Amino acid sequence: MIGEVFTFVSGNLALDYAGTVEARTTEYRDRLVTAADLADWLVAAGLLDAVPAGDAEALRPAVELREAIYRLGVGALHGEPFDPADSALLNEVARGCPPRVELVADGVVRRTGTVDAALAAIARSAIELLGSPDRSRVKQCGRDTCTRLYVDTSRGGSRRWCDMAGCGNRAKSAAFRQRHGA
Repeated sequence: MIGEVFTFVSGNLALDYAGTVEARTTEYRDRLVTAADLADWLVAAGLLDAVPAGDAEALRPAVELREAIYRLGVGALHGEPFDPADSALLNEVARGCPPRVELVADGVVRRTGTVDAALAAIARSAIELLGSPDRSRVKQCGRDTCTRLYVDTSRGGSRRWCDMAGCGNRAKSAAFRQRHGA
């Protein structure tokens, strides 16, 4: 189920996290409705191997962080100053301890920690992107129903879609049908 629900195409952990809301302006779909959804995303993103029981109350602050990251990303996209409240929230969450990683005897990496620790890692990822020259590479998908933000790392900075296999193909197919009256 995890692979079908979540996509990781933004080129940045924090932007992938903000992308857990799809089609914000048309068919708003939130993929983090429950604490279990949040836990599934954190595991799918590779932040934690498992989410400790009892972290259900973390959903509200997790959603607040996600929305702050999205607003800050849109601000970067348009070259606008960052909202002080969103920046303060991001900085506060980033102060937390990140998940613990350790190499176990069989060569596997174990990732443990709390939801707050995983959110701290996401906040740090946002800060590292938005506080760097790469913030000028933040773009929004060119497909009319997609609002995903991504980092354009293409050579000429000409990437138009968050994901060629998904949005790019859909946009090109729709344009073809429109041109050919299908």
